[in-house]
Amino acid sequence: MREIVFDTETTGLKPEDGERIVEIGAVELVNRFPTGKTYHVYINPDGRQVHPEALRVHGLKDEFLADKPKFSDIADEFLEFVTDATLVAHNAGFDMGFINAELKRLDVDPITDDRVIDTLALARRKHPMGPNSLDALCSRYGVDNSSRDLHGALLDSELLAEVYIEMTGGRQAALVLDQQAEEQVDTQTATNITRPRRSRDNPLPSRLSAEADALHRKFVDSLGENPIWSRYLNDR
Repeated sequence: MREIVFDTETTGLKPEDGERIVEIGAVELVNRFPTGKTYHVYINPDGRQVHPEALRVHGLKDEFLADKPKFSDIADEFLEFVTDATLVAHNAGFDMGFINAELKRLDVDPITDDRVIDTLALARRKHPMGPNSLDALCSRYGVDNSSRDLHGALLDSELLAEVYIEMTGGRQAALVLDQQAEEQVDTQTATNITRPRRSRDNPLPSRLSAEADALHRKFVDSLGENPIWSRYLNDR
């Protein structure tokens, strides 16, 4: 199962008002385990200025974004990274609203809701008393967010990926799978290794008394004609 945990930073709050994406960060998970593959890009908002409130959140100034590619320049590589994976975001409606608004400008079909998991909605069901911000969830699940002075799309995606894994029990499941894989390897190795039998130069004397041996032979004889146990009587 392939999932992409992602986050966006924007010029403002509402894509319907013409606000644009200025940063995308994404982390790939396979079976709830990070593969190490990430996607990160800063985006020129095509003439839209960063709102002062948004600037206080992510710190991305207009001057910094001026020479960055526009969304139309990176759309294909972003969609190629995502392909048909499930998308995971915190307050996903916000991020998907911006992503689909950008795709609409390019006449590209939107990403449908059935491909999206909202970790905020998951957290609210799991922890109805809250709080359920990303920082609060990092604290709840022991995820180190000490480097998060400002919001950053890639850093937030990496933190959210850890929270999502913990919140859904994915790390525990991954450890179980790893253990099962190790046991399978051990079993396969054991069946492939053969060791030569070692025999004693002077075999140990039998612990079976003559009386017990006679009783056993009498019992075998009572089992009928050619019982299977008779094959072993002459081996002793």
